[in-house]
Amino acid sequence: MQTGYEIVIVDTSCFILLDKIGEFGLLKSLFKSVVTTSAVAEEFGTKLPEWINVRNVLNIHIQVMLDVDRGEASAIALALESESSLLILDDHKARKVARRLNLNYTGTLGVFLKAKQAGIIPSIKSVLEKVQQTNFRYSHQVFHEILLLAGESL
Repeated sequence: MQTGYEIVIVDTSCFILLDKIGEFGLLKSLFKSVVTTSAVAEEFGTKLPEWINVRNVLNIHIQVMLDVDRGEASAIALALESESSLLILDDHKARKVARRLNLNYTGTLGVFLKAKQAGIIPSIKSVLEKVQQTNFRYSHQVFHEILLLAGESL
C-alpha cells in the first residue's frame, strides 16, 4: 500500500497489542518500511520480526528533553530525524508531544482503519473484539468512532 510516508516508526504499545491479538503482519502488509528504535525493541522484550528495522537515534539529547517515557521519546526523536515519516503512538501524552512538534502520527486503532481501507482486513469489528479480550483499554466512544470511520456498526 502506498502511504506517502517513507518510513513508519512504531512504538512499543502497538507492537505489544498486535502481538497479543496475532496481527503483527498488518504492519508488513500496510507499510513498505517499518522502523523502530533500539529503546522500543528493548521495551518490547521479545525478538521483533526480521522485516522490522531497528535504528538508533542520532541526537539523543532530544530524547532527554521530551517529557514521555524512553521508548516514546526515542520514537519521536527518530521521527524528527526522518523526513516523511509516520509515528504509531497510543499514549495520550506522547501524541500531544507529536502534535506539538508537527509530526504525522496515528495510533494502533488507526492502523486497523488503514488496513480495512486497504482491503487487508474485511472488518475492523472483528479485530476490535480481539482487542477487547486483552488488557488494552479504549473507550466505547473511541471504538464507536473507528467503526463509523470504517463504515461498520456496533
